[in-house]
Amino acid sequence: QVQLVESGGGLVQAGGSLRLSCAASGRAFSSYAMGWFRQAPGEEREFVAAITISGDITNYADSVKGRFTISRDNAKNTVYLQMNSLKPEDTALYYCAARSYYMAYRDSAYNYWGQGTQVTVSS
Repeated sequence: QVQLVESGGGLVQAGGSLRLSCAASGRAFSSYAMGWFRQAPGEEREFVAAITISGDITNYADSVKGRFTISRDNAKNTVYLQMNSLKPEDTALYYCAARSYYMAYRDSAYNYWGQGTQVTVSS
């Protein structure tokens, strides 16, 4: 089992940047593929980015491709989401999630979730 805690959210102007962190505790972080998801008010939770166990393969939603970068540091049990060129439509509660072994894009495929960190982008 793994526990996840997100941090790094906040209020930023359009065009700005934020870096989210997700610290994991528990067993064998390096055996979990990790994902970032987000949920805006009144909307369903949506996939943002995912990364494999080793960090060699990443995937992104089309809406963030070229602006966001997911990475991980297995020595620090942490996954990151660097967000650049932020837009007001990026405003949401951002969650990190973990699942054993293989990367996935559906939130139902993930077993462990953090509590989320709020990102608000003003225009």
